[in-house]
Amino acid sequence: MLFSINTGLLDACVLAILSRGDEYGYKLTQEVKQVMAISESTLYPVLRRLQKNGWLDTYDQSYQGRNRRYYRITNDGLAQHALYLNEWKEYKRRIEVIFGGETTV
Repeated sequence: MLFSINTGLLDACVLAILSRGDEYGYKLTQEVKQVMAISESTLYPVLRRLQKNGWLDTYDQSYQGRNRRYYRITNDGLAQHALYLNEWKEYKRRIEVIFGGETTV
């Protein structure tokens, strides 16, 4: 993809995915990879930052004799997701104005 990925966009995508339900780290990475080129080493610091901000909680669950770390969005995370969603809609509208050749934003 030609467009760069910034921290806010990556945070917004992770929160959007988790707003639909809890996920474990590898599965979450795979979902994000469907829309942007990232590695697991890129995503885990994002998850730690989101958790530090109080937007995610974690819990471990056993799977085939091993523990998986699951990520769950908090109420504060849902509020932040709503903020990102509103900002995205406005940003998208403005970009579509420019790409569409209109003169006013």
